[in-house]
Amino acid sequence: MTDGADTDRTQRALAALAVDPGGLKGLTFRARMGPARQAFETALRKLPGPQHRIHPAITDDQLFGGLNIAASLAKGRPVRDAGLADQPSMLTLTMAERTPSGLAARLAQLLDSDRGHAVILLDEAASADEGAPQALLDRLAFHIEPTEPATPVRLPAAADLDAARKRLPRVQTPQDALLMLVTLAARFGIHSLRAPSLALRAARALTALDGEMSVTEDRIQEAAELVYPSRATMMPVEAEDETPPDAPEPGQSDKADEAGDQSLTDLTDDILVSAIAALLPPDILDRLAAKSTRPANATGSGAGDRRRGNRRGRPLPSRPGRPSAQARIDPIATLRAAAPWQTLRRTGRNADRALIILPSDIRIKRFEDRSDRLLIFTVDASGSAAVARLAEAKGAVELMLAQAYARRDQVALLAFRGNDTETLLPPTRSLVQAKRRLASLPGGGGTPLASGLMAAGDLAQLARGRGLTPLLVLLTDGRANIPLSGEPDRATASEDATRIAASLRAQGLSGVLVDTSNRPTDTARAIAAALGARYLALPRADANGISTAVTSALEA
Repeated sequence: MTDGADTDRTQRALAALAVDPGGLKGLTFRARMGPARQAFETALRKLPGPQHRIHPAITDDQLFGGLNIAASLAKGRPVRDAGLADQPSMLTLTMAERTPSGLAARLAQLLDSDRGHAVILLDEAASADEGAPQALLDRLAFHIEPTEPATPVRLPAAADLDAARKRLPRVQTPQDALLMLVTLAARFGIHSLRAPSLALRAARALTALDGEMSVTEDRIQEAAELVYPSRATMMPVEAEDETPPDAPEPGQSDKADEAGDQSLTDLTDDILVSAIAALLPPDILDRLAAKSTRPANATGSGAGDRRRGNRRGRPLPSRPGRPSAQARIDPIATLRAAAPWQTLRRTGRNADRALIILPSDIRIKRFEDRSDRLLIFTVDASGSAAVARLAEAKGAVELMLAQAYARRDQVALLAFRGNDTETLLPPTRSLVQAKRRLASLPGGGGTPLASGLMAAGDLAQLARGRGLTPLLVLLTDGRANIPLSGEPDRATASEDATRIAASLRAQGLSGVLVDTSNRPTDTARAIAAALGARYLALPRADANGISTAVTSALEA
């Protein structure tokens, strides 16, 4: 990669976006604050058209408009405030790596409405497994990640951009251009159909920008180099040798030239593939590996998970603000804020009004909402785990239940033995109910570890639906010998357990594995690794030890 190549591509991407913002939808600029970011933002401000700078905490009312409560009360009729998205504009989203999923979905819906909006994502993610939401990245044409020192980004003159916008509807596109771009996308493992469409729009915008009226091979190649590298999910496979094409008839090429054929078949795939492959990030394999191990429900926002609580939460002091669908007025605090000013406000035409409330008086309720945790104790009740372990598990469950009210935890207990798994204690915070159900805990038989993990995963899904945060506490020696089929087979049982553990990890179920064998081996450690759980070897721990270790591991 030559010096200045990144800057050239940035300039071309910005210029194309200025020509067709509604068609290209926007771009992502991934870099931490620094000279390169400053140079990009300086050029960004020179783009024509209205621009707005937003942040991930922006409310729906600010973005899409909403009812103005104070103005409606004052005028006696509904008064609606306009939002930033009411008119086509370019929205620059800062700290895009912290974008919540709800805002990403609403911005994606705004882009899909084809009302002429474009979005610029300023992504400051520090690692490959973080970044802006994929739903937005897929809809934006360009992804810029500068690797060279800051260089001023220069855009064409405003008059040239205006002329290119007028020329764009009349640009001609060869019939086989889209087919070539789709085939090329498939070779790089790009499965989204938006990518070829965006590449074609980029080629048209670049053609109009260069003052031409027909898309050429060079513009197709340049557009593919701008759109595809960030979307590639695999390295291109070398094409097999093919039979040489038949020799053209004498004079055939001359006739084609004379006819002015606009076919792009002369542009071989290998040239395009080589050009795009040279622009792939050098650490693309590491990035793909990071994405593949990323939990499916992880936001990657860098701001922590947002969980739906099943309670209103602890009330906090009210603060000034604007009411909206997410913000409720605190009437008492609002009246308390307005009361001292009533005498001063009753002047002129307001002299006869009993109560005068201004927008600055409105106070908004706030709550600290925390999601309850559900500790799913999944205990190996097989003969190999020893019946004594069940007594220790019962003691640990009772100890953790005793602290449930203070920690807002609920506890469930599953035991797997023989051929299946039994739910001994459904999710509860009741210590009395737990003691009654745990009084007779059976033991003995085979070790259907895969069945126990599957039952824990099903219970975790139900808990999430109720707004709880499930955490798995698995007590086992890891020596599975009963697979999901129910027929004794130690090798298959181990494969089933590892596969289901990896599936639970992909679902985002975290927790801890307590190795209960007298001599800890790599078997349980491998299950913990597949599960993504913390591994604790406690061969001689009692109920107090298990409770303390599990609590420390979950709080870490």
